[in-house]
Amino acid sequence: MAAEPNRPFSVPDLEDILLSTFVEPAQDPKSADTLPDLHPTVSQALVDRGFARLYQHQFEAIQAGLRGDDVLLSTATSSGKSLCFNSLVLHRLAEEPMARALYLYPTKALAQDQLGKLLDLAVDLDLHAAIYDGDTPQRQRGAIRTNAQAILSNPDMLHIGILPQHELWGKFLRALRVIVLDELHVYRGVFGSHVAWVLRRLLRLCKWYGSSPQIIACSATIANPRELFTSLTGRSAHLVSKDTAPKPGRTHFFTAPAEESPLTPNQWTARVMVQAAEAGDKTLAFCRSRAGCELVVRSARAYLVDQDSKLVESYRGGYTPAERRELEQAFFRGKLRALAATNAMELGVDVGDLDVVVVNGLPSSIASFRQQVGRCGRGAKPGVAFTIAHLDPLEHFLAANPAVLFDNSVEPATINPQNAYISASQLLCAAHERPIDETEFAEFPPKARQAAEDLVADGRLHQQRDRFFFAGFQSPAPFVNIRGASSDTVDLVVGDELLGTVELWRAYQETHTGAIYLHRGESYRVDKLDLPALRAHLRRLDVDYFTIPEVQSLVEETVQIEKESRGQSAVKLCGLKVTTLVTGYNILRWENRHEPEFHPLTLPPETISTVGVALEIDLPNIEESPEFAATVHALEHALLAVAPPLAGCDRNDLGSAWYSLFPTTMSPAIYLYDFTEGGIGLCETLYAKRDEWFTHAARLLRSCTCFEGCPKCLYRHGCEVKNEHLNKQGALHILDRWALRT
Repeated sequence: MAAEPNRPFSVPDLEDILLSTFVEPAQDPKSADTLPDLHPTVSQALVDRGFARLYQHQFEAIQAGLRGDDVLLSTATSSGKSLCFNSLVLHRLAEEPMARALYLYPTKALAQDQLGKLLDLAVDLDLHAAIYDGDTPQRQRGAIRTNAQAILSNPDMLHIGILPQHELWGKFLRALRVIVLDELHVYRGVFGSHVAWVLRRLLRLCKWYGSSPQIIACSATIANPRELFTSLTGRSAHLVSKDTAPKPGRTHFFTAPAEESPLTPNQWTARVMVQAAEAGDKTLAFCRSRAGCELVVRSARAYLVDQDSKLVESYRGGYTPAERRELEQAFFRGKLRALAATNAMELGVDVGDLDVVVVNGLPSSIASFRQQVGRCGRGAKPGVAFTIAHLDPLEHFLAANPAVLFDNSVEPATINPQNAYISASQLLCAAHERPIDETEFAEFPPKARQAAEDLVADGRLHQQRDRFFFAGFQSPAPFVNIRGASSDTVDLVVGDELLGTVELWRAYQETHTGAIYLHRGESYRVDKLDLPALRAHLRRLDVDYFTIPEVQSLVEETVQIEKESRGQSAVKLCGLKVTTLVTGYNILRWENRHEPEFHPLTLPPETISTVGVALEIDLPNIEESPEFAATVHALEHALLAVAPPLAGCDRNDLGSAWYSLFPTTMSPAIYLYDFTEGGIGLCETLYAKRDEWFTHAARLLRSCTCFEGCPKCLYRHGCEVKNEHLNKQGALHILDRWALRT
């Protein structure tokens, strides 16, 4: 939907890189006639803060909560979701002063921000609320456990620090009446699959202590909110998804600097930020990494030669809480006009009304993109969003086809609690907390019973009659990384400090010697990957480059799950054994990605069992076509480029391989697979959406004016043959045949 901007704004020469525009229309609010039947003190607090009338979706959510239903609110950014769950929590605590509430947020920063909002609404209720996470001093934890009516935490602390010590939390769990799950859409993939088990462990202990808490969940707009809630909690909820909050409207500019552009995407981002700031607009630019933030700020300050360079700052992980609060307040009050941030600013930290958002490189998640652009146009004045695509096929596809980003088919949030490795590790944690009774398997994810029997056979669980006991004393929870799937993990160490962990198979690609590893926006160089010790030694280092591994893959089919024929070709969902070998890595400069520096590596191969989509390709007169291998290669690149939004994942969560002649069939084949041991449901989603997948791949290729393939449509970092031998026209021919099912 092309349209003129709904408010004046211009950047010199922007028309030279403009791909498309899109206008989100304004929406008038729809308010409820009365307040819900909340406790009088809570109702008065709402009135005193200007909420004498709620939006209809807020009224519906609160009314459902007052009936005792579990509630899921899935509406856009800045639609007042936190007011709903805070009102319900305060109502319950006002009616029952000894009751308790638990808030779970995916990040510490968000919990810090939300605590202030809760306390502001509860100022007349004498509420004792506190944060309990890894940063909470040990000397304060006992008092918080005992006295806090509302505790704000995260799934990681719940998994490691609360559930394994539930005896200390007996009073709290016995009185727990409400669980708040904010930013539900973040719980996808491996992390979400673990969180589904962590929540079930929490609920089974609540049942043991005699409570049955209500769950109030909030999510950004996703395709499957009801399904995700049920997968995470094992329960159903009253879904509220019709957003009745006002929308001032936004104009979106999608731009794509050419390969020969004198300005990099970071420099274009800085240029837009400065133009907006000079026009008096409060501007927030989202960058993918700390290094990107710093390069943008450095360029922006160079453009501000005649003005105060402190009008522009960066905001990222690694700052102290005090520094972050200082920046937030300065931005909120207008002392800062422009801020370059990582996605640390994406999840709702309150910085007031924004005029302009710049997205410096499209995230592969549409939900994440909507969260970012949703930060502007939150007041009465329409917002403006600039998206600056990098030289990446997926980004150019989305920038040239913005309707994909704004239609109602936002990608789903996919999890798989049935993953064998996740199930095994979480069953051990649950059995340590309390022996598992036979009757409890009905409330666990499917196949849990079989996983428990396998653990008995391995000697890690002990079965006695109808109960399963943990065969040990020390809690297994600290050894289970809920942001990873495999039990074999590599410790990431900076000096004597543990920075984090990664799965062993992923360490080969992300933490090999020489790799640049990003953690909470900070960059670290891996000095040594010590495989026997399962440890990677890192050091903090500011660099102007990033690294991409070069990986060769060998795929073997283990079982066929489903199959559909397309003429003489076929699309299959199957189990796979994937062996990968990291042969080296490329160094790419942020300012110049066109001249990578290759560094060879010697690492052992790594094998995982997973789930994938296999495409058996029929090419007529294959022996007579010298371009058939280039056709298969181009088709693999195109399908991988457009897969992440459909699968609901990051591009690094999928792997691929192509064969001009697959050894067992002696015909061309392409494999895309979940890059997680056991799989987490991504390829099942791709298989179910195969028609849409093929259509998007064809649209990507047609939207680019090149003939043979280029960085905007087919090239990808990490290609094992350096993006050579690509037949774009041959790939289009195959996709057109598949669309016609011939």
